[in-house]
Amino acid sequence: MMPIYFYLLVGSVFIPLLFSVIFIDFIKDWKLFSISTILVSALFLAWDALFTSWGVWGFNHAYCVGLYILKMPIEEWLFFFIIPFCSIFIHYALQFAATSLKVRKTATKAIAYSIMLLCIVLIGWHHTKLYTVVNFSLLLITIMIALKRHLILLQKFLPSFLIILIPFVLVNGVLTGMATPEPVVWYNPNEFMGVRFITIPLEDIGYAFSMLFCNLMIFEWLKSKQKSA
Repeated sequence: MMPIYFYLLVGSVFIPLLFSVIFIDFIKDWKLFSISTILVSALFLAWDALFTSWGVWGFNHAYCVGLYILKMPIEEWLFFFIIPFCSIFIHYALQFAATSLKVRKTATKAIAYSIMLLCIVLIGWHHTKLYTVVNFSLLLITIMIALKRHLILLQKFLPSFLIILIPFVLVNGVLTGMATPEPVVWYNPNEFMGVRFITIPLEDIGYAFSMLFCNLMIFEWLKSKQKSA
């Protein structure tokens, strides 16, 4: 079979790289973005490696190139560098095209508190399911930090995330079996809620938000430190 996972990553990064020369401000800060990506990817890769070794999720060897590190295909390692770049690129492209694009402060707070309440309910309701608990705990912490220290950034990122979800559904949908006889990435049914959007576990949406917004928070913090130095 074809290494579909690898082809998806190549296809995902192609368009941002093609248009990266237009959005020079983002590309100028590639060193700082690299630092934020490495920091966040280190956390998520550690989480990924543990869950892979515990059988919370796994990978279909038939759809990977065949190079593995800590039982994870090389595509999984690349995922945490390519997908944040593509997604944050979309965010800054939208900000470039519509500088006033953001959710009102009161609405942002209402959305944030609603998400936090939902996380608490889901953690309590599915307290025996490891992916659900860890995922929504991290999302809860991410939203709390955003409300405390990065509210304006959250206001701007919420509409961006809705747009990011479009390619996210396409890529993650293929990885979870939307276009293949068997999923590229499988999940242990005992460790997540079992609620899916098409083929994508609901937890993956929270996972994506935490990964991307943590990256964005660190990136913006590094830029502010550089400017004030």
